Amino acid sequence: MEEEAEAEEQQRFSYQQRLKAAVHYTVGCLCEEVALDKEMQFSKQTIAAISELTFRQCENFAKDLEMFARHARRTTINTEDVKLLARRSNSLLKYITDKSEEIAQTNLERKARKKKKSENGNHNSRELAEAGVVESEK
Repeated sequence: MEEEAEAEEQQRFSYQQRLKAAVHYTVGCLCEEVALDKEMQFSKQTIAAISELTFRQCENFAKDLEMFARHARRTTINTEDVKLLARRSNSLLKYITDKSEEIAQTNLERKARKKKKSENGNHNSRELAEAGVVESEK
């Protein structure tokens, strides 16, 4: 039993290290882009500090999102939780709201096309079935 818990903890630690490495890589790429654009340099220590700060902030965001959903007696985090998290940054909140509406509109259009296609398919099947009945009556 203790060995299973230790193995699970080791797996969790390994996963967290991979996530940290991915964040560090992404921050490094972003810093490179900014460095080229602004003609400045970032030290390795600065990139590491930004990466650590970003990772910790993401952990805090995840905990907050989980608490928002739990407070609403849900087990799934939704866009309203994300908007609540972003409420202190007007520009971020506006961006998230716009993207959310854009995705919702795209989903509605996709559903409408699917429904129309389904109705056309049913209509064509009925026509073929009726034509088969007419032919069999001949």
